[in-house]
Amino acid sequence: MKLFNNNDDTKVFALGGLGEVGKNMYVVMHNTEIIIIDSGVMFPEDELLGIDYVIPDYTFLKKNQEKIKCLIITHGHEDHIGGIPFLLQSVNIPTIYAPNQAVPLIRKKLEERNIPFKGLVTYNERTRIKSKFFDVEFFSTTHSIPDSHGIVVHTPNGTIVATGDFKFDMTPIGPNANIHKMASIGKKGVKLLLSDSTNALSEGFSLSESKVDETLSDIFSKETENRIILATFASNIYRLKHIVETCRKNGRKIALFGRSMETSIEIAIQGGYIKDKSIFITPEEARKTTPNKVCLLCTGSQGEPLAALSRIADGSHKLIKLLPNDVVILSSSPIPGNGLSVSRVINKLYLKGAKVYNNTMLSEVHTSGHAKEEELKLMLRLINPEYFMPVHGEFRMLKQHADIGIELGIPKNKTFVLENGEVLSISKNDIKKQGNVPASDVYVDGNRIGDIGNLVIKDRKIMSNDGILVVIASIDVDNKKLLITPNITTRGFVLVNENVELIKKIEEIATTIIQKQLATKETFNYNDLKYSIVSGVSSFIKEETGRNPIILPIVMNTKKVEQ
Repeated sequence: MKLFNNNDDTKVFALGGLGEVGKNMYVVMHNTEIIIIDSGVMFPEDELLGIDYVIPDYTFLKKNQEKIKCLIITHGHEDHIGGIPFLLQSVNIPTIYAPNQAVPLIRKKLEERNIPFKGLVTYNERTRIKSKFFDVEFFSTTHSIPDSHGIVVHTPNGTIVATGDFKFDMTPIGPNANIHKMASIGKKGVKLLLSDSTNALSEGFSLSESKVDETLSDIFSKETENRIILATFASNIYRLKHIVETCRKNGRKIALFGRSMETSIEIAIQGGYIKDKSIFITPEEARKTTPNKVCLLCTGSQGEPLAALSRIADGSHKLIKLLPNDVVILSSSPIPGNGLSVSRVINKLYLKGAKVYNNTMLSEVHTSGHAKEEELKLMLRLINPEYFMPVHGEFRMLKQHADIGIELGIPKNKTFVLENGEVLSISKNDIKKQGNVPASDVYVDGNRIGDIGNLVIKDRKIMSNDGILVVIASIDVDNKKLLITPNITTRGFVLVNENVELIKKIEEIATTIIQKQLATKETFNYNDLKYSIVSGVSSFIKEETGRNPIILPIVMNTKKVEQ
Protein backbone atom coordinates (compact mmCIF):
# COMPACT_ATOMS: atom_id res chain seq x y z
CA MET A 1 0.00 0.00 0.00
CA LYS A 2 1.36 3.40 -0.99
CA LEU A 3 0.57 4.76 2.46
CA PHE A 4 3.44 2.76 4.01
CA ASN A 5 6.09 3.50 1.40
CA ASN A 6 7.94 5.99 3.59
CA ASN A 7 8.25 4.97 7.22
CA ASP A 8 10.16 8.14 8.00
CA ASP A 9 6.99 10.18 7.44
CA THR A 10 4.39 10.70 10.16
CA LYS A 11 0.85 9.89 9.04
CA VAL A 12 -2.28 11.69 10.30
CA PHE A 13 -5.85 10.84 9.33
CA ALA A 14 -9.40 10.72 10.65
CA LEU A 15 -11.55 7.60 10.83
CA GLY A 16 -14.46 9.81 11.91
CA GLY A 17 -15.21 13.47 12.59
CA LEU A 18 -14.72 15.01 9.15
CA GLY A 19 -17.83 16.07 7.25
CA GLU A 20 -19.96 15.25 10.30
CA VAL A 21 -20.60 16.35 13.86
CA GLY A 22 -19.73 13.27 15.92
CA LYS A 23 -17.90 9.95 15.56
CA ASN A 24 -14.55 11.59 16.38
CA MET A 25 -11.51 9.39 15.90
CA TYR A 26 -8.09 10.63 14.78
CA VAL A 27 -4.94 8.58 14.20
CA VAL A 28 -1.27 9.60 14.39
CA MET A 29 1.15 7.00 13.05
CA HIS A 30 4.93 6.89 12.76
CA ASN A 31 6.76 3.79 11.59
CA THR A 32 5.75 1.00 14.00
CA GLU A 33 3.67 3.09 16.40
CA ILE A 34 0.06 4.34 16.38
CA ILE A 35 -1.68 6.72 18.76
CA ILE A 36 -5.47 7.05 18.54
CA ILE A 37 -7.19 10.24 19.71
CA ASP A 38 -10.82 9.76 20.80
CA SER A 39 -13.28 7.00 19.94
CA GLY A 40 -16.74 8.45 19.47
CA VAL A 41 -20.13 7.54 18.10
CA MET A 42 -22.60 9.49 16.02
CA PHE A 43 -26.33 9.24 16.55
CA PRO A 44 -28.20 8.16 13.41
CA GLU A 45 -30.20 10.42 11.13
CA ASP A 46 -33.92 9.69 10.81
CA GLU A 47 -33.48 7.65 7.62
CA LEU A 48 -31.27 5.07 9.40
CA LEU A 49 -34.25 3.14 10.69
CA GLY A 50 -33.57 0.91 13.68
CA ILE A 51 -29.92 1.93 13.96
CA ASP A 52 -28.71 2.82 17.46
CA TYR A 53 -25.27 4.26 16.69
CA VAL A 54 -22.94 4.99 13.80
CA ILE A 55 -19.28 4.18 14.50
CA PRO A 56 -16.06 4.41 12.46
CA ASP A 57 -14.70 1.57 10.35
CA TYR A 58 -11.98 -0.10 12.44
CA THR A 59 -10.54 -2.15 9.55
CA PHE A 60 -7.22 -0.26 9.44
CA LEU A 61 -6.79 -0.52 13.21
CA LYS A 62 -7.54 -4.26 13.16
CA LYS A 63 -4.88 -4.86 10.53
CA ASN A 64 -2.33 -2.75 12.43
CA GLN A 65 -3.27 -3.41 16.04
CA GLU A 66 0.23 -4.59 16.97
CA LYS A 67 1.38 -0.99 16.35
CA ILE A 68 -1.20 0.66 18.63
CA LYS A 69 0.39 2.16 21.72
CA CYS A 70 -2.69 3.73 23.27
CA LEU A 71 -6.03 5.48 22.89
CA ILE A 72 -6.12 9.00 24.33
CA ILE A 73 -9.47 10.62 25.22
CA THR A 74 -9.82 14.41 25.16
CA HIS A 75 -13.03 14.53 27.27
CA GLY A 76 -16.08 12.53 28.27
CA HIS A 77 -18.73 13.33 25.66
CA GLU A 78 -20.42 10.54 23.68
CA ASP A 79 -19.01 11.70 20.36
CA HIS A 80 -15.54 11.14 21.85
CA ILE A 81 -15.97 8.10 24.15
CA GLY A 82 -19.17 6.38 22.97
CA GLY A 83 -17.36 4.08 20.54
CA ILE A 84 -14.92 2.63 23.09
CA PRO A 85 -16.95 -0.53 23.88
CA PHE A 86 -17.28 -1.32 20.17
CA LEU A 87 -13.60 -0.57 19.52
CA LEU A 88 -12.48 -2.91 22.33
CA GLN A 89 -14.64 -5.71 20.90
CA SER A 90 -12.79 -5.39 17.59
CA VAL A 91 -9.25 -4.20 18.34
CA ASN A 92 -6.66 -4.86 21.04
CA ILE A 93 -5.98 -1.53 22.78
CA PRO A 94 -3.19 -1.82 25.40
CA THR A 95 -4.00 1.38 27.33
CA ILE A 96 -6.71 4.04 27.37
CA TYR A 97 -5.67 7.38 28.83
CA ALA A 98 -8.61 9.55 29.89
CA PRO A 99 -9.14 12.60 32.11
CA ASN A 100 -10.71 12.30 35.56
CA GLN A 101 -14.32 13.02 34.59
CA ALA A 102 -14.25 10.69 31.58
CA VAL A 103 -12.85 7.65 33.43
CA PRO A 104 -16.01 6.70 35.38
CA LEU A 105 -18.14 7.33 32.29
CA ILE A 106 -15.97 4.94 30.28
CA ARG A 107 -15.88 2.40 33.08
CA LYS A 108 -19.68 2.39 33.33
CA LYS A 109 -20.01 1.85 29.56
CA LEU A 110 -17.70 -1.16 29.73
CA GLU A 111 -19.52 -2.61 32.74
CA GLU A 112 -22.89 -2.28 31.00
CA ARG A 113 -21.59 -4.31 28.05
CA ASN A 114 -19.68 -6.79 30.22
CA ILE A 115 -16.31 -5.87 28.71
CA PRO A 116 -13.38 -6.47 31.07
CA PHE A 117 -10.54 -3.97 30.57
CA LYS A 118 -7.72 -3.21 33.00
CA GLY A 119 -5.81 -0.64 30.97
CA LEU A 120 -7.83 2.48 31.85
CA VAL A 121 -5.48 5.18 33.17
CA THR A 122 -6.35 8.67 34.43
CA TYR A 123 -4.23 11.56 33.16
CA ASN A 124 -4.04 15.25 34.06
CA GLU A 125 -2.36 18.29 32.58
CA ARG A 126 1.02 17.32 34.07
CA THR A 127 1.01 13.79 32.60
CA ARG A 128 3.56 12.84 29.91
CA ILE A 129 3.21 9.74 27.74
CA LYS A 130 6.40 8.64 26.00
CA SER A 131 7.16 5.90 23.51
CA LYS A 132 9.90 5.27 20.96
CA PHE A 133 8.59 7.85 18.46
CA PHE A 134 6.03 9.89 20.41
CA ASP A 135 6.06 12.25 23.38
CA VAL A 136 2.55 13.35 24.41
CA GLU A 137 1.56 16.18 26.74
CA PHE A 138 -1.70 17.97 27.53
CA PHE A 139 -3.21 21.40 28.10
CA SER A 140 -6.53 22.10 29.84
CA THR A 141 -9.37 23.68 27.89
CA THR A 142 -12.83 25.00 28.72
CA HIS A 143 -15.77 22.97 27.45
CA SER A 144 -19.25 21.98 28.65
CA ILE A 145 -17.85 19.02 30.61
CA PRO A 146 -15.08 19.12 33.23
CA ASP A 147 -11.55 17.92 32.56
CA SER A 148 -11.40 18.68 28.84
CA HIS A 149 -7.96 18.73 27.28
CA GLY A 150 -6.05 19.47 24.13
CA ILE A 151 -3.38 16.97 23.13
CA VAL A 152 0.16 17.74 22.01
CA VAL A 153 1.95 14.95 20.13
CA HIS A 154 5.66 15.51 19.58
CA THR A 155 6.83 13.37 16.63
CA PRO A 156 10.14 12.99 14.76
CA ASN A 157 8.68 15.30 12.08
CA GLY A 158 7.34 18.04 14.30
CA THR A 159 4.63 18.77 16.84
CA ILE A 160 0.95 17.98 16.19
CA VAL A 161 -1.73 19.65 18.33
CA ALA A 162 -5.33 18.38 18.58
CA THR A 163 -7.49 20.86 20.47
CA GLY A 164 -10.39 18.55 21.31
CA ASP A 165 -13.64 20.43 21.85
CA PHE A 166 -13.05 23.87 23.35
CA LYS A 167 -14.20 27.43 23.87
CA PHE A 168 -12.61 30.46 25.52
CA ASP A 169 -14.63 31.60 28.52
CA MET A 170 -13.11 34.37 30.59
CA THR A 171 -15.62 33.80 33.42
CA PRO A 172 -16.12 30.03 33.36
CA ILE A 173 -17.89 27.89 35.92
CA GLY A 174 -14.88 25.81 36.83
CA PRO A 175 -11.15 26.11 36.13
CA ASN A 176 -9.74 28.45 33.50
CA ALA A 177 -8.25 27.11 30.28
CA ASN A 178 -4.46 27.10 30.35
CA ILE A 179 -3.93 29.85 27.79
CA HIS A 180 -0.34 30.34 28.96
CA LYS A 181 0.58 26.73 28.15
CA MET A 182 -1.11 27.00 24.74
CA ALA A 183 0.97 30.08 23.97
CA SER A 184 4.14 28.35 25.20
CA ILE A 185 3.48 25.33 22.95
CA GLY A 186 2.87 27.66 20.01
CA LYS A 187 6.06 29.58 20.70
CA LYS A 188 8.13 26.37 20.60
CA GLY A 189 6.74 25.59 17.13
CA VAL A 190 3.78 23.55 15.92
CA LYS A 191 3.84 21.75 12.59
CA LEU A 192 0.12 20.83 12.33
CA LEU A 193 -3.00 21.94 14.19
CA LEU A 194 -6.21 19.89 14.29
CA SER A 195 -8.91 22.20 15.65
CA ASP A 196 -12.62 21.89 16.53
CA SER A 197 -14.83 23.42 13.81
CA THR A 198 -18.34 22.89 15.23
CA ASN A 199 -19.16 26.59 15.61
CA ALA A 200 -17.01 27.96 12.77
CA LEU A 201 -20.09 29.41 11.09
CA SER A 202 -21.02 31.48 14.16
CA GLU A 203 -19.55 34.97 14.46
CA GLY A 204 -18.17 36.59 17.59
CA PHE A 205 -17.54 35.01 20.98
CA SER A 206 -19.69 32.39 22.66
CA LEU A 207 -21.74 33.35 25.69
CA SER A 208 -20.08 32.74 29.05
CA GLU A 209 -21.46 29.89 31.15
CA SER A 210 -21.67 32.33 34.08
CA LYS A 211 -24.16 34.43 32.06
CA VAL A 212 -26.34 31.34 31.57
CA ASP A 213 -26.19 30.72 35.31
CA GLU A 214 -27.38 34.28 35.95
CA THR A 215 -30.34 33.77 33.59
CA LEU A 216 -31.32 30.46 35.20
CA SER A 217 -31.07 32.05 38.66
CA ASP A 218 -33.34 34.90 37.54
CA ILE A 219 -35.97 32.44 36.23
CA PHE A 220 -35.94 30.44 39.47
CA SER A 221 -36.27 33.57 41.61
CA LYS A 222 -39.14 34.83 39.42
CA GLU A 223 -41.09 31.58 38.98
CA THR A 224 -41.78 30.90 42.64
CA GLU A 225 -45.39 29.74 42.40
CA ASN A 226 -45.15 26.76 40.07
CA ARG A 227 -43.28 23.54 39.42
CA ILE A 228 -40.16 23.82 37.27
CA ILE A 229 -39.23 21.16 34.74
CA LEU A 230 -35.70 21.65 33.41
CA ALA A 231 -34.20 19.73 30.48
CA THR A 232 -30.53 20.01 29.61
CA PHE A 233 -27.58 17.94 28.40
CA ALA A 234 -26.83 15.35 31.07
CA SER A 235 -23.12 15.63 30.31
CA ASN A 236 -22.91 19.34 31.17
CA ILE A 237 -21.72 18.80 34.73
CA TYR A 238 -21.10 22.47 35.47
CA ARG A 239 -24.64 23.31 34.39
CA LEU A 240 -26.00 20.53 36.60
CA LYS A 241 -23.89 21.77 39.51
CA HIS A 242 -25.33 25.26 39.18
CA ILE A 243 -28.89 23.94 38.89
CA VAL A 244 -28.38 22.03 42.15
CA GLU A 245 -27.05 25.15 43.87
CA THR A 246 -29.90 27.29 42.48
CA CYS A 247 -32.52 24.80 43.66
CA ARG A 248 -30.95 24.76 47.12
CA LYS A 249 -31.03 28.58 47.34
CA ASN A 250 -34.68 28.61 46.24
CA GLY A 251 -35.83 25.83 48.55
CA ARG A 252 -36.56 23.27 45.81
CA LYS A 253 -35.89 19.55 45.87
CA ILE A 254 -34.73 17.80 42.67
CA ALA A 255 -36.16 14.65 41.09
CA LEU A 256 -34.19 13.07 38.27
CA PHE A 257 -35.72 11.61 35.12
CA GLY A 258 -33.73 9.81 32.42
CA ARG A 259 -31.03 7.19 32.77
CA SER A 260 -28.21 9.38 31.46
CA MET A 261 -29.20 12.17 33.86
CA GLU A 262 -29.11 9.77 36.81
CA THR A 263 -25.69 8.48 35.71
CA SER A 264 -24.25 11.98 35.29
CA ILE A 265 -25.45 13.12 38.71
CA GLU A 266 -24.06 9.96 40.29
CA ILE A 267 -20.65 10.53 38.69
CA ALA A 268 -20.72 14.26 39.53
CA ILE A 269 -21.31 13.36 43.19
CA GLN A 270 -18.48 10.79 43.11
CA GLY A 271 -16.16 13.38 41.54
CA GLY A 272 -16.99 16.00 44.15
CA TYR A 273 -18.62 18.43 41.71
CA ILE A 274 -21.97 18.11 43.52
CA LYS A 275 -21.76 17.85 47.30
CA ASP A 276 -25.37 18.13 48.53
CA LYS A 277 -26.91 14.67 48.05
CA SER A 278 -29.83 15.44 50.35
CA ILE A 279 -31.42 17.72 47.76
CA PHE A 280 -32.39 14.76 45.55
CA ILE A 281 -35.72 13.00 45.99
CA THR A 282 -37.37 10.12 44.15
CA PRO A 283 -39.99 10.65 41.43
CA GLU A 284 -42.59 9.19 43.80
CA GLU A 285 -41.66 11.75 46.47
CA ALA A 286 -41.79 14.52 43.86
CA ARG A 287 -45.43 13.69 43.12
CA LYS A 288 -46.30 14.26 46.77
CA THR A 289 -44.24 17.46 47.12
CA THR A 290 -45.81 20.90 46.77
CA PRO A 291 -45.23 21.89 43.10
CA ASN A 292 -43.34 25.12 43.88
CA LYS A 293 -40.93 23.18 46.08
CA VAL A 294 -39.69 20.80 43.40
CA CYS A 295 -37.66 20.86 40.18
CA LEU A 296 -37.82 17.96 37.75
CA LEU A 297 -34.41 17.63 36.09
CA CYS A 298 -34.68 15.52 32.97
CA THR A 299 -33.27 14.45 29.64
CA GLY A 300 -34.90 15.24 26.30
CA SER A 301 -33.69 18.75 25.49
CA GLN A 302 -33.18 17.60 21.87
CA GLY A 303 -36.75 16.36 21.41
CA GLU A 304 -35.75 12.68 21.52
CA PRO A 305 -39.02 10.69 21.28
CA LEU A 306 -38.24 8.30 24.14
CA ALA A 307 -36.59 10.83 26.47
CA ALA A 308 -38.32 12.01 29.63
CA LEU A 309 -39.36 15.49 28.43
CA SER A 310 -40.97 14.15 25.24
CA ARG A 311 -42.98 11.60 27.21
CA ILE A 312 -44.06 14.27 29.69
CA ALA A 313 -45.15 16.49 26.77
CA ASP A 314 -47.03 13.56 25.18
CA GLY A 315 -48.72 12.67 28.45
CA SER A 316 -47.26 9.15 28.25
CA HIS A 317 -44.83 9.35 31.18
CA LYS A 318 -45.76 6.81 33.86
CA LEU A 319 -44.79 8.96 36.85
CA ILE A 320 -45.17 12.60 35.82
CA LYS A 321 -48.17 14.38 34.34
CA LEU A 322 -47.89 17.96 33.13
CA LEU A 323 -49.66 20.40 35.43
CA PRO A 324 -51.36 23.62 34.35
CA ASN A 325 -48.88 26.50 34.60
CA ASP A 326 -45.81 24.24 34.82
CA VAL A 327 -42.64 26.16 33.94
CA VAL A 328 -40.45 24.27 31.45
CA ILE A 329 -36.86 25.36 30.77
CA LEU A 330 -34.96 23.91 27.79
CA SER A 331 -31.38 24.78 28.72
CA SER A 332 -29.91 23.79 25.39
CA SER A 333 -29.87 24.64 21.70
CA PRO A 334 -30.98 22.17 19.05
CA ILE A 335 -28.17 20.14 17.52
CA PRO A 336 -28.26 20.40 13.69
CA GLY A 337 -31.08 18.15 12.48
CA ASN A 338 -33.01 18.21 15.77
CA GLY A 339 -34.76 21.57 15.33
CA LEU A 340 -38.06 20.08 14.15
CA SER A 341 -38.20 17.56 17.00
CA VAL A 342 -37.54 20.27 19.58
CA SER A 343 -40.24 22.49 18.04
CA ARG A 344 -42.77 19.64 18.25
CA VAL A 345 -42.08 19.15 21.96
CA ILE A 346 -42.33 22.90 22.66
CA ASN A 347 -45.67 23.10 20.83
CA LYS A 348 -47.07 20.17 22.84
CA LEU A 349 -45.96 21.84 26.07
CA TYR A 350 -47.66 25.10 25.13
CA LEU A 351 -50.80 23.22 24.09
CA LYS A 352 -51.02 21.72 27.59
CA GLY A 353 -50.66 25.13 29.23
CA ALA A 354 -46.97 25.12 30.19
CA LYS A 355 -44.81 28.22 30.18
CA VAL A 356 -41.65 27.50 28.18
CA TYR A 357 -38.24 29.13 28.33
CA ASN A 358 -35.88 28.13 25.53
CA ASN A 359 -32.67 29.68 24.22
CA THR A 360 -33.48 32.99 22.51
CA MET A 361 -32.11 36.54 22.56
CA LEU A 362 -34.63 37.25 25.32
CA SER A 363 -33.83 34.17 27.36
CA GLU A 364 -30.18 33.08 27.34
CA VAL A 365 -30.59 29.71 29.04
CA HIS A 366 -27.84 27.91 27.12
CA THR A 367 -24.41 28.47 25.67
CA SER A 368 -22.44 26.17 23.42
CA GLY A 369 -19.28 24.45 24.58
CA HIS A 370 -17.70 25.03 21.17
CA ALA A 371 -15.65 28.02 20.06
CA LYS A 372 -17.15 30.62 17.75
CA GLU A 373 -15.21 32.48 15.05
CA GLU A 374 -13.28 34.89 17.27
CA GLU A 375 -12.32 32.11 19.68
CA LEU A 376 -11.11 29.96 16.78
CA LYS A 377 -8.92 32.87 15.73
CA LEU A 378 -7.51 33.09 19.25
CA MET A 379 -6.61 29.39 19.25
CA LEU A 380 -4.91 29.78 15.86
CA ARG A 381 -2.93 32.77 17.14
CA LEU A 382 -1.87 30.97 20.33
CA ILE A 383 -0.81 27.72 18.64
CA ASN A 384 0.54 29.48 15.52
CA PRO A 385 0.76 26.32 13.37
CA GLU A 386 2.66 26.02 10.10
CA TYR A 387 -0.06 23.75 8.66
CA PHE A 388 -3.76 23.59 9.56
CA MET A 389 -6.37 20.82 9.36
CA PRO A 390 -9.90 21.72 10.61
CA VAL A 391 -11.66 18.75 12.26
CA HIS A 392 -14.98 17.90 13.92
CA GLY A 393 -17.60 19.46 11.71
CA GLU A 394 -19.67 19.29 8.58
CA PHE A 395 -17.80 20.27 5.41
CA ARG A 396 -19.23 23.79 5.41
CA MET A 397 -17.84 24.21 8.94
CA LEU A 398 -14.45 22.78 7.98
CA LYS A 399 -14.27 25.07 4.93
CA GLN A 400 -15.19 28.14 6.96
CA HIS A 401 -12.59 27.25 9.58
CA ALA A 402 -9.95 26.81 6.86
CA ASP A 403 -10.88 30.26 5.51
CA ILE A 404 -10.42 31.71 8.99
CA GLY A 405 -6.93 30.21 9.06
CA ILE A 406 -6.14 31.69 5.66
CA GLU A 407 -7.42 35.08 6.86
CA LEU A 408 -4.92 34.86 9.72
CA GLY A 409 -2.02 34.26 7.35
CA ILE A 410 -1.78 30.48 6.94
CA PRO A 411 -1.13 29.91 3.21
CA LYS A 412 -4.03 28.21 1.40
CA ASN A 413 -1.75 25.38 0.25
CA LYS A 414 -0.98 24.66 3.90
CA THR A 415 -4.62 24.16 4.93
CA PHE A 416 -6.34 20.80 4.46
CA VAL A 417 -10.10 20.22 4.30
CA LEU A 418 -10.16 16.43 4.19
CA GLU A 419 -12.62 13.56 4.23
CA ASN A 420 -12.49 10.65 6.64
CA GLY A 421 -9.77 8.24 5.54
CA GLU A 422 -7.65 10.75 3.60
CA VAL A 423 -4.07 10.66 4.85
CA LEU A 424 -1.67 13.51 5.53
CA SER A 425 1.97 12.50 5.28
CA ILE A 426 4.31 14.70 7.34
CA SER A 427 8.00 14.86 6.52
CA LYS A 428 10.73 17.09 7.95
CA ASN A 429 10.10 19.69 5.24
CA ASP A 430 6.42 19.61 4.32
CA ILE A 431 2.99 17.99 4.60
CA LYS A 432 1.06 16.50 1.69
CA LYS A 433 -1.96 14.30 1.05
CA GLN A 434 -0.96 10.71 0.37
CA GLY A 435 -3.38 7.82 0.00
CA ASN A 436 -6.45 6.66 1.88
CA VAL A 437 -7.47 4.15 4.52
CA PRO A 438 -10.95 2.56 4.87
CA ALA A 439 -13.26 4.97 6.69
CA SER A 440 -16.89 4.14 5.91
CA ASP A 441 -19.75 4.27 8.40
CA VAL A 442 -20.50 1.15 10.43
CA TYR A 443 -23.99 0.69 11.87
CA VAL A 444 -24.78 -0.67 15.33
CA ASP A 445 -28.20 -2.27 15.74
CA GLY A 446 -28.64 -3.63 19.26
CA ASN A 447 -25.80 -6.11 19.78
CA ARG A 448 -25.14 -6.41 16.05
CA ILE A 449 -22.18 -4.43 14.76
CA GLY A 450 -21.47 -3.96 11.09
CA ASP A 451 -23.77 -6.60 9.60
CA ILE A 452 -26.54 -4.08 8.93
CA GLY A 453 -25.61 -2.75 5.50
CA ASN A 454 -27.15 -0.34 3.02
CA LEU A 455 -29.40 -3.03 1.53
CA VAL A 456 -30.97 -3.72 4.93
CA ILE A 457 -31.48 0.02 5.49
CA LYS A 458 -33.03 0.28 2.02
CA ASP A 459 -35.47 -2.55 2.81
CA ARG A 460 -36.39 -0.87 6.11
CA LYS A 461 -37.11 2.39 4.31
CA ILE A 462 -39.32 0.58 1.79
CA MET A 463 -41.21 -1.18 4.58
CA SER A 464 -41.64 2.09 6.50
CA ASN A 465 -43.01 3.84 3.41
CA ASP A 466 -44.84 1.11 1.48
CA GLY A 467 -45.12 -1.87 3.82
CA ILE A 468 -44.73 -5.57 3.10
CA LEU A 469 -46.92 -8.08 1.25
CA VAL A 470 -46.57 -11.82 1.83
CA VAL A 471 -47.64 -14.42 -0.76
CA ILE A 472 -48.01 -17.90 0.80
CA ALA A 473 -48.42 -20.78 -1.66
CA SER A 474 -48.77 -24.54 -1.09
CA ILE A 475 -47.75 -26.68 -4.06
CA ASP A 476 -47.30 -30.34 -4.94
CA VAL A 477 -44.04 -30.39 -6.90
CA ASP A 478 -44.26 -34.06 -7.86
CA ASN A 479 -47.67 -33.61 -9.51
CA LYS A 480 -46.98 -29.99 -10.50
CA LYS A 481 -50.12 -28.69 -8.85
CA LEU A 482 -51.06 -25.59 -6.87
CA LEU A 483 -53.03 -27.09 -3.99
CA ILE A 484 -54.92 -23.98 -2.87
CA THR A 485 -55.32 -20.35 -3.87
CA PRO A 486 -52.31 -18.39 -2.58
CA ASN A 487 -52.90 -16.60 0.73
CA ILE A 488 -52.11 -12.87 0.69
CA THR A 489 -51.34 -10.99 3.89
CA THR A 490 -49.93 -7.49 4.34
CA ARG A 491 -48.46 -5.21 7.00
CA GLY A 492 -48.19 -1.47 6.39
CA PHE A 493 -49.43 -1.74 2.78
CA VAL A 494 -53.25 -1.89 2.84
CA LEU A 495 -55.94 -3.21 5.14
CA VAL A 496 -57.04 -6.54 3.66
CA ASN A 497 -60.68 -6.20 4.73
CA GLU A 498 -60.99 -2.79 3.09
CA ASN A 499 -59.27 -3.75 -0.19
CA VAL A 500 -60.91 -7.06 -1.07
CA GLU A 501 -60.86 -6.50 -4.85
CA LEU A 502 -57.17 -5.56 -4.86
CA ILE A 503 -56.20 -8.59 -2.76
CA LYS A 504 -58.33 -10.87 -4.96
CA LYS A 505 -56.58 -9.60 -8.08
CA ILE A 506 -53.15 -10.18 -6.47
CA GLU A 507 -54.27 -13.74 -5.64
CA GLU A 508 -55.24 -14.29 -9.28
CA ILE A 509 -51.93 -12.96 -10.59
CA ALA A 510 -49.95 -15.09 -8.13
CA THR A 511 -52.05 -18.15 -9.08
CA THR A 512 -51.42 -17.62 -12.81
CA ILE A 513 -47.65 -17.17 -12.27
CA ILE A 514 -47.34 -20.31 -10.13
CA GLN A 515 -49.43 -22.50 -12.45
CA LYS A 516 -47.46 -21.30 -15.47
CA GLN A 517 -44.13 -22.07 -13.76
CA LEU A 518 -45.30 -25.53 -12.72
CA ALA A 519 -46.63 -26.33 -16.18
CA THR A 520 -43.71 -25.08 -18.28
CA LYS A 521 -40.65 -25.91 -16.17
CA GLU A 522 -39.37 -29.45 -16.59
CA THR A 523 -37.02 -29.05 -13.63
CA PHE A 524 -38.71 -27.12 -10.84
CA ASN A 525 -36.65 -24.34 -9.18
CA TYR A 526 -37.88 -22.54 -6.05
CA ASN A 527 -35.77 -19.44 -6.67
CA ASP A 528 -37.11 -19.03 -10.21
CA LEU A 529 -40.69 -19.32 -8.93
CA LYS A 530 -40.12 -16.78 -6.13
CA TYR A 531 -38.47 -14.35 -8.54
CA SER A 532 -41.42 -14.63 -10.93
CA ILE A 533 -43.92 -14.01 -8.11
CA VAL A 534 -42.02 -10.93 -6.89
CA SER A 535 -41.62 -9.54 -10.41
CA GLY A 536 -45.24 -10.11 -11.50
CA VAL A 537 -46.94 -8.97 -8.29
CA SER A 538 -44.64 -5.92 -7.90
CA SER A 539 -45.39 -4.73 -11.44
CA PHE A 540 -49.14 -4.99 -10.89
CA ILE A 541 -49.07 -3.23 -7.50
CA LYS A 542 -46.87 -0.43 -8.84
CA GLU A 543 -49.22 0.14 -11.77
CA GLU A 544 -52.39 -0.15 -9.68
CA THR A 545 -51.37 1.80 -6.53
CA GLY A 546 -48.11 3.60 -7.31
CA ARG A 547 -46.46 1.92 -4.31
CA ASN A 548 -43.55 -0.50 -3.94
CA PRO A 549 -44.05 -2.76 -0.94
CA ILE A 550 -41.55 -5.52 -0.27
CA ILE A 551 -42.96 -8.76 -1.75
CA LEU A 552 -42.13 -11.84 0.31
CA PRO A 553 -43.09 -15.15 -1.35
CA ILE A 554 -43.29 -18.24 0.86
CA VAL A 555 -43.59 -21.47 -1.16
CA MET A 556 -44.25 -24.79 0.63
CA ASN A 557 -44.04 -28.19 -1.05
CA THR A 558 -47.03 -30.13 0.40
CA LYS A 559 -48.36 -33.36 -1.12
CA LYS A 560 -52.17 -33.45 -1.26
CA VAL A 561 -53.62 -36.07 1.06
CA GLU A 562 -56.09 -38.33 -0.74
CA GLN A 563 -59.46 -38.70 1.00
